[in-house]
Amino acid sequence: MKMRISILTTLLLGGFFLILTSCRESYPPTDMHRNSVIPKPVSVVASNGTFVLDEGTSIYVQTGNEGLKKSAVYLAEMLRNATGFELEIEETDDKPWRGNIFLTSNVSETENSSKEYYELNITEKLVTIASTGAEGSFYGIQTLRQLLPAGIETAGALEEPLLLPTGTIKDWPQYEYRGAMLDVARHFFDVETVKRFIDYLALYKMNFLHLHLTDDQGWRIEIESWPNLTKHGGSTEVGGGEGGYFTKADYKEIIQYAADKHITIVPEVDMPGHTNAALASYPELNCDGKATDLYTGMKVGFSTLCTDKEVVYEFVDDVVREISEMTPGPYFHIGGDESHSTEQDDYVYFINRAMDIVKSYGKTMIGWDEVAHAEINSEDVVQYWSKEENASLGVEKGAKVLISPAKHAYLDMKYDSTTVLGLTWAGVTEVDKAYNWSPEKLVDGITKENILGVEAPLWSETVETLDDIEFLIFPRLAGHAEVGWTASKDRSWDEYKERLGRHQNRFKALGIDFYQSPLVPWQDEGDFFVQEENKGTSE
Repeated sequence: MKMRISILTTLLLGGFFLILTSCRESYPPTDMHRNSVIPKPVSVVASNGTFVLDEGTSIYVQTGNEGLKKSAVYLAEMLRNATGFELEIEETDDKPWRGNIFLTSNVSETENSSKEYYELNITEKLVTIASTGAEGSFYGIQTLRQLLPAGIETAGALEEPLLLPTGTIKDWPQYEYRGAMLDVARHFFDVETVKRFIDYLALYKMNFLHLHLTDDQGWRIEIESWPNLTKHGGSTEVGGGEGGYFTKADYKEIIQYAADKHITIVPEVDMPGHTNAALASYPELNCDGKATDLYTGMKVGFSTLCTDKEVVYEFVDDVVREISEMTPGPYFHIGGDESHSTEQDDYVYFINRAMDIVKSYGKTMIGWDEVAHAEINSEDVVQYWSKEENASLGVEKGAKVLISPAKHAYLDMKYDSTTVLGLTWAGVTEVDKAYNWSPEKLVDGITKENILGVEAPLWSETVETLDDIEFLIFPRLAGHAEVGWTASKDRSWDEYKERLGRHQNRFKALGIDFYQSPLVPWQDEGDFFVQEENKGTSE
């Protein structure tokens, strides 16, 4: 009798597993090579199967790894938001069962020491993200995110099951600094808008946000020792709007939000030029001791701190100290560009003293390429934006170069002559022009070894709203992310534009007001995501 029951049980279980297997095999094979991931990964090896992610999936984390736990929470929240799946997060010392996701620090490519390295291995049984650091784990999740349907970006948009192509992706960036700049001085943008900007950087694995906090038109960061900077200097903007500023609590909130997405904030206080908001707030910073009028126009080069007054350096010291105390990142940007009203000898003297102040608070100085004329060295960074000879001079003095060529990387340039938003002083920058350049081939004599990374600035003279921001940065931001991440030899506009074209559904799901360039073949995502067609085949 027991034998008969055993045989019957075996037959029933075998039939059950046969049905389960046949259900899963009803999904057609997929090809990971046909992905639309941006930035383009270093290595993709497809195995032409399908992983099914459903409400039974859990996320397992290698025991004791707090960084991976944070990544697991981020992933679970993303999936829960789109699907309603209540994914459990559990620790384990072993490989989990079928149908789950596993975050681990056990990588196969041990010779790669980059903390941003990750391996994404998807089989029909398991999704594994192995990384050498918390950053790599986060980037692996961004790749997984882009392998999922665009509905992953919208609350409640997806129904089970979600299908993933099987294969292995090994990936790491070519440059350690991959950033964008947001000018909150010409027009002020609140904390929530800055957070949204950070979200966009995170999606494309960018890891630095440079905040241009001060300019002629506004002072946007609270300085307790000089309170009139925000009370008066922060009270307006281009066009005469009401302006605004970040309290120290606001700034700390931005810092933490960015850090949670492995993005470092780089604060910029522009000096000795671009300083009218400060000069209007404190008359003692002017050589004649008289406060200037607030400025709401768009001209540059007319303002300067009085470089031979000791109170100016007390002011700089207080500003750098208070901001540095709130900023855990390694960099402090002192501007230094377009100081046309400052005599050259006075300019060099000022930059030298400002650099010393920055270094006294444990920060690395970044300055626009004009600072190369000061006594910079290997501890400093020159941000190339305009003059090749300045960038070359910086390298000759041992400095690293941050590459931001205006004609390619400035996100505030118009796309073409019909674009309403943006400027044209550096030309017009269509999506292909923003992508088709190589940092290490831009300036003769400046090689990859000299380059810290790349940054795409958005100046805000014509930018007033989040929609304005989105229209000018998308889709160019994605291309700049790939320029910073993917080796030049592995990039091709003809191939990239196809991947970019499949991001239109993702942009729409995120509510992004993007420029639909005629050069890009915009299309529905998913050569291998046949979600609607397959929804009934597993039943």
